[in-house]
Amino acid sequence: MNLCEHIRKIPDFPREGILYRDITPLLSNPDAFEYAISKMTGIAKDLKPDVIVGIESRGFMFAIPISMNLGLPFVPVRKKGKLPYQTVSVSYELEYGGDSLEIHTDALTPGTRVLIVDDLIATGGTVKACVELVGGLNAKVVGVVTLIDLVDIRNEDWFPGININSLIKY
Repeated sequence: MNLCEHIRKIPDFPREGILYRDITPLLSNPDAFEYAISKMTGIAKDLKPDVIVGIESRGFMFAIPISMNLGLPFVPVRKKGKLPYQTVSVSYELEYGGDSLEIHTDALTPGTRVLIVDDLIATGGTVKACVELVGGLNAKVVGVVTLIDLVDIRNEDWFPGININSLIKY
C-alpha cells in the first residue's frame, strides 16, 4: 500500500512557508491506518523495547496501538502542565515555535529500553526533547519510529547513534 496517497499536503499551515503534512486522511481510512500500525509494530518489535513512549498528541495515535500489539507498557510524554504527578521537563524548538515536554518522574526505571513513537519528525526538536527526557531518567532510547520523516529539514547531528525509522520520507 502506498501510504503517501493518504497524506494531504497543506501549504502555508500553520504559517506561511510551512508545507503541513496532514495525516487525517490516513487516520480516516481503517485499512491504511491498520497497515501503517502493522508496519510500525514490525519495526518496533525488531528493536526489542521494554516500553513504548508516545509524544503528545498525534504520537499517541500510533504509540498506543503499537504498545498493545507488542504487549508493552505505554508511557505518555505530554506538553507542560498536562501530567498530574511529579514531572521532569525539557524545552525545545519546533519549525514554527517552541514548547516544553514533560514525563512523570517514575515513568521509567534506569536501564529501561525505550522506543519513542511520533507521527512525524521534522526538524527533530520534539524527538530530541523526548530523548533528553528519557535519558534524564537513565533509560536507554533503542530507536525512534515515526510515520513521516521530513529528511530535508531534520537535524541529523541531534541523533548520534539513535536509529530513526519512518514509513514515509519526504
